[in-house]
This record gives sequence, C-alpha cells and structure tokens, in this order.
Amino acid sequence: MANILIIDDEKSIRKTLSEILTYEGYKIDEAADGAEGFKMFQGKSYDAVLCDIKMPKMDGLEFLEKAKEINPDVPIVMVSGHGNIDTAVEAVKKGAYDYISKPPDLNRLLITLRNAMDKTTLVAETKTLRKKVNKTPEMIGEASAILKIKDTIQKVAPTDARVLITGENGVGKEVVARWIHAHSNRNSGPMVEVNCAAIPGELIESELFGHEKGSFTSAVKQRIGKFEQASGGTLFLDEIGDMSLSAQAKVLRALQEGKITRVGGDKEISVDVRVVAATNKDLLKEVEDKNFRLDLYHRLSVILIHVPSLNDRKEDIPLLVEHFLDGICNEYGTARKQVDKDAIKALQAHNWTGNIRELRNVVERLVILSGKTIVADDVDNYVVPNHDKKSNYLSDELLDFNRLHEFREEVERIFIEFMLRKNAWNMTHTAQELGIQRSHLYNKLERYGIKKSGADDE
Repeated sequence: MANILIIDDEKSIRKTLSEILTYEGYKIDEAADGAEGFKMFQGKSYDAVLCDIKMPKMDGLEFLEKAKEINPDVPIVMVSGHGNIDTAVEAVKKGAYDYISKPPDLNRLLITLRNAMDKTTLVAETKTLRKKVNKTPEMIGEASAILKIKDTIQKVAPTDARVLITGENGVGKEVVARWIHAHSNRNSGPMVEVNCAAIPGELIESELFGHEKGSFTSAVKQRIGKFEQASGGTLFLDEIGDMSLSAQAKVLRALQEGKITRVGGDKEISVDVRVVAATNKDLLKEVEDKNFRLDLYHRLSVILIHVPSLNDRKEDIPLLVEHFLDGICNEYGTARKQVDKDAIKALQAHNWTGNIRELRNVVERLVILSGKTIVADDVDNYVVPNHDKKSNYLSDELLDFNRLHEFREEVERIFIEFMLRKNAWNMTHTAQELGIQRSHLYNKLERYGIKKSGADDE
C-alpha cells in the first residue's frame, strides 16, 4: 500500500482528499502546514506528496525545495487555489512532479498519482539495475598474496599502464580487472569485456575492431567493435592466450598507435582505451611454441599481477564462505545460514581444482541442501557426493571388467568428463589440456556418449 502525505492548511480539503484516496487504497498522513509536513517528511518514507502552496509557517515552494534536498525521487504534486501559470512553471522548475488547481478534478488527481507511483517504481528499479550492472565485485581475502594484489591495484589503477593478469581458471582474474577499472581515472567510462576463447578465430577481428557493411558474407550492416565501444574506458581481453596470431598483430598496432581500422574499411579511427588482459596460460611458453607474439606480450605486461589458486590461500576460505553465504541467502530470500568450525575445516581440506568459482557453487549447493547450520557431514555428502563409492572403486568395481581395453576405456571416459567439468565444458581448453585435437575430443564424446548435463551437445 502506497503512503501519501497531504499538506494543506484547509482542513476540509485535507479531509476530502484523504477520504477519496483512502477509498482508492492509499495510506494517508495529513499535515496542517509546510513546517509540520516537512517534519513528517523527514521522519517517514512517502511514495508521493500532495502539497498546497499558500500556507503559514512554510509555504509549498519552500517545502518543495527542502524536500527535494532530502529525497529527490519522491514525486511532489502541488495543489493550489491561488496559483497561476507563473506559479505552476516555478513549481515544476523546482522539481514538482505536476501542478493541479483547486478544486482538483478527481480523475486528473487519481491519474496523476498513479503516474507518479509508476515513476517512483521505475526510478527504484533503475537504481537497483544500475547497482547490479555497475557493482564492483569484492576482493575477499587476507592472504599475503591477496593483500599484495590490492596494494598493487592501488598504485597501478590511477595510471593508464596496461596490466596482464595471470592465474588458473576460476581464481578471480575478472574481479581483479574490475577493481582496476573501478579505482582508475576511467571509472566513469565503460568497461568492455571480450572473452577471446569464446569467439571463433575468424570472427575475433570483427568483434574487436568492427566491420563495414559488405566486408564479408554476413556483414549486412556496419558494426562498431569493442575497441571503439571501450574508448574513454577500459577494454578487458580475457583469455588473451587464445587469440589468433592475425588478431594479435592488429591488437599490437592498436596499442602502439592508438588507432584501429574496421574489417573491410580503410579509415583509421582513433581510440582512447586502457587494455587489461588476462590468461590462464604461460604466455612465454606460448611465445616459444610460436602461438603468441613476444612484442605483444611485452606491450601487455607493463604490470604483471598473478592471482593465486584457492589451494594456495586456504586461510581465506572462511571469509569467502561467509561472503558467499550472505549473497546467496539474500538472493534466494532465505534465512542466513551458519556454518560450523568442522565444516570450515572440511572445506579447507578439499582440493579446489575449480578455485573460487567451484567454492561459490559448493556454498550455493550447501545453502540449498543443508539445514539451518552447515556441518561437516553436509560437506562430506554434498561437496563430493560419490566420495565413498570412489574410494572403493578399485576394490569393488574391477569385477565389472573382463578385458583390459574395457577398463582402459572406462578410465578414459571418467577422466574426459572430469576435465570437461574442470574447464566448464570449454572444448578448446579441454582438448589442449588433454593434448589432443579438438576434433579428436568430439569423437571421444560421441564414442562414450558423454553429454553435458541439462544441455545439448556443444
């Protein structure tokens, strides 16, 4: 039920408006003058205000100015029998939502209030969405390596120095990149992200630099690339180690000259971009293998930040668990769950191959499946559900195999599934880690009938 404050020195007007609006389902408070109304406005949250202009102690326009200083989002409708066009214009200039003459037309009053309610809702939703979009993820942890990263960011962020972030999948490289942008002088500009591993090699140049209409078969219209979109802000090139050599050459030129050319175009376009890159690969080894340009590596790695694995900072697990519990319980609208010391010890003893991302998923699972307090048994049951079965695998399950090749194939199937889950079903990364061709991996999936749970084949 919406709360509305009526401020008018005429008791009959207040009573009439109050009766009408109460009947319409609004909750009403009344004030006899501007001073009393302002005091009530300070002490309570209102969805809208109906305010007279000519009143003792504090007139409506003075109330309007002061109220807007406290909460500019509350719509204030001025209602007066002494006004004219000049008064109405002045009221709107000072922030009034609308101006209605006395005696007010009932239909117009109700429509104005309904529109004001809609505006209030839209403003609140917009603010919530902006917070979600622009919110900088927190960098949780007190381990020495994390404290060093925070210190480095404080020194580096205000500059335009390029940063190369390294670390395993799931350690939080994107969080570091967002922190750099948020603490930089470019934080009012955009932060544009590109996952180089997720874009086919033949499309990466179009994604980064844009293309002109007709430059290739599917280029039905001009496209602005990520470099242009990020101008004035930060361009985050995630998994830079997976970028094609052709695209690397163009990125190098863009960094050297501050200019790009769209695919199929000949016009040079100036861009003002700070580049932050991230990779889970050893780029110097990639240079040796001729998969990455040494000159580009040196351009990107003005500042190097290595993010440690979760296994290297297990002392931070209690802080991370509490942080994830707060966010997940709030997201689900459930009561805040507690976690006992033995459960924390069990989590710290776990081998976190998926790092922070895996821990977050585990905490979400525990929130859903555990009771009010998460205990060590919950960790045993839900972190590695098939723990007991796997521990007896060699002793009990060997009886299912009669031939060596059958056992070998079963082990291969299990290992491929494990690597796929570890790499979040990224086929390129999995094939690279297995040391096989991507096409060979697809053949294995078909042979063993391996499918991603709840999804179509990739």
